[in-house]
Amino acid sequence: MQDDTPTPDADAGGPDAEALERGRLLFAKPCVFVAGAARIGDLPDATLPEIAFAGRSNVGKSSLINALTGQNALARISRTPGRTQQLNFFRLDDAVTLVDLPGYGYARASKRQIADWTGLMHAYLKGRVTLHRLCVLVDSRHGLKPSDEALMDELDDDAVSYQVVLTKADKPNSAEVAGTRAAVAQALTRRPAAHPDILVTSARNGGGIPELRAALAALAGSVRLG
Repeated sequence: MQDDTPTPDADAGGPDAEALERGRLLFAKPCVFVAGAARIGDLPDATLPEIAFAGRSNVGKSSLINALTGQNALARISRTPGRTQQLNFFRLDDAVTLVDLPGYGYARASKRQIADWTGLMHAYLKGRVTLHRLCVLVDSRHGLKPSDEALMDELDDDAVSYQVVLTKADKPNSAEVAGTRAAVAQALTRRPAAHPDILVTSARNGGGIPELRAALAALAGSVRLG
């Protein structure tokens, strides 16, 4: 296991100190579970800006949400692919809602279950008016997979804005992470709905977490300092 996680914005301008502080302050606020939706009719009222997290099964969505909020048990973590089988909503200080989406790709569940929660996820992404950004999590060891590309095709077609966040950057070495990042960046140049900035994170050692907090805080709106 490597510890040389690269600086998230080593090849681009990162957030300034004020933006980092806004992110820190926002994610230091209380964050609580508010609803789990297994059907479209179970979705909670759309009242706050929402930031959703999607990715292949076991890409580290729950771990990343826990790292962002500083709460180890907020989002449930499992080694079993497909554990998250509903949309889970977490309210962060009445400022923004974080949404943990079911993993796509391989999962230990029936084909019908997978089809049901995949359909729910896509219906949410296409129709949620308060969705400000979708973070598409990609394992930094593996880069984009066909299932990631398939999701991005739909997002591009539906003009749903998304940003790639590389996860588990503590596991490969820095050169490998840089190579993955460059390959993903090249692939995104052809995608109209993709945000150009790619963030590199490690939930285990905290690499890139302050920068991701800053980016999400900017989407949620300004947070007063002090």
